[in-house]
Amino acid sequence: MKTTVALIAEPGGGFDLTEVDLEEPRADEVLVRIVATGLCHTDLTVPTMLPPEMFPTVMGHEGTGVVEAVGAEVSGIEAGDHVVLSFRSCRDCEACRRGDVGYCEQSLLLNYMGMRADGSTTMKRAGEDGQSQTVFGNFFGQSSLARHALVYADNCVVVDKALDLTRLAPFACGFQTGAGTVLNVLDPQPGESLAVFGTGAVGLAAVAAAAGAGVETIVAVDPSADRRSAAERYGALALDPTGAGTDGVAPIEEQVKAATGGGATYCIDTTAIPTVVLQAQHALRAQGMLVVLGLGAPEYTIDAIDLLQSGKVIRSSIEGEADPLTTIPELIELRASGRFDVDHLVTTYPFARIADAVADASAGRVIKPVLVW
Repeated sequence: MKTTVALIAEPGGGFDLTEVDLEEPRADEVLVRIVATGLCHTDLTVPTMLPPEMFPTVMGHEGTGVVEAVGAEVSGIEAGDHVVLSFRSCRDCEACRRGDVGYCEQSLLLNYMGMRADGSTTMKRAGEDGQSQTVFGNFFGQSSLARHALVYADNCVVVDKALDLTRLAPFACGFQTGAGTVLNVLDPQPGESLAVFGTGAVGLAAVAAAAGAGVETIVAVDPSADRRSAAERYGALALDPTGAGTDGVAPIEEQVKAATGGGATYCIDTTAIPTVVLQAQHALRAQGMLVVLGLGAPEYTIDAIDLLQSGKVIRSSIEGEADPLTTIPELIELRASGRFDVDHLVTTYPFARIADAVADASAGRVIKPVLVW
């Protein structure tokens, strides 16, 4: 079938709405008509890391839509179902069997290689010379910056048809990562505190989950007044790091320590800025934990003396240790009960305005852009 995708034609290129030929679903695949797709930082960052031979390509990994067809081997999903599309996992390796699907041994192949596991691709287009040209896709098993996507049972979460799919798209990755980090990794207890450095979609999802879980002291650090205001809506103390440590203003880590009674029990970094990661480490109390979630800088500087003298833990987390098949329904239930209030973080754009969505997200004018057909 023919469908429209947001194609990146070459390294450094922008998103162009282009018609491609999409294969029919194979026995293990599901054809989904996309309703909405969240635009994630990963969709902008990964193309800058790909070699030229992996273009043209289609990104998108926060899709929602309606199932149009299912392959013969697919069970539990049928035409007409409404679905949220998340990351893939093989469900059979040692990590998957123990429930750590984010650490699937086949994760790189299933999510990032631009093709099926057998090396075939799902899309082609007519080249300038009239010959058929391969289009790489299968990003996170979906490439949902498109009108239609081929997906799989392991990354396809069936949801209630009464729910607004435009609001659920970020649950596939950004909101799942932030909330999952709080609920699955940190599991904060009464009297403990959390500081979040960087309050974009992932950071604010963490703040929202912490507020819903009853964390009393939440600190949000961000230079954007709008994002600080969004964090304050959840009862967080919002700090502006701009100018901290100069002209008599205390360093931001000291401000966090003052707000948390000597240091935060937990810190989350979503910025991937080395200096900010170091600030987050210093803002922890003894034996506190820092979870680094940002994608960007290839290396961080860690204060070894502080680390060795304090028993602090610095770690990462993939998708907040979530299994989409269980975590996404749990977050939807929390949303319904008012304990995960994130709808107001979403700004919708028609797919034709994808360039505006990218520009607004990059400039920090919106928290979570969602593209809608």
